[in-house]
Amino acid sequence: MALTKENIIDSIYHQIGLSKSQSRIVVERLLELIKQRLETGEDLLISGFGKFVVNRKSARRGRNPQTTEDLQLRARRVVVFKTSGVLRDKINSDTKDSQ
Repeated sequence: MALTKENIIDSIYHQIGLSKSQSRIVVERLLELIKQRLETGEDLLISGFGKFVVNRKSARRGRNPQTTEDLQLRARRVVVFKTSGVLRDKINSDTKDSQ
């Protein structure tokens, strides 16, 4: 099951002791800061977690898989997440133990 925004708010409420409304404000404000930075094209680095990078994709030819019709995909910006070495090690530590 995916971790939702509501789960994060509940965790802050229970673990930190902020009120439910304060917890919601903190989470909403953090997400708003992240969105504002990414909208301007800035990278976002969270030490020990990873880096969100805004990349540009050029316009290119594509194909509709249902109709096989050729089409032109417009240029756009995409957000890519690159994990930090610390997080990557934690994610892969379980697989090392089971091998």
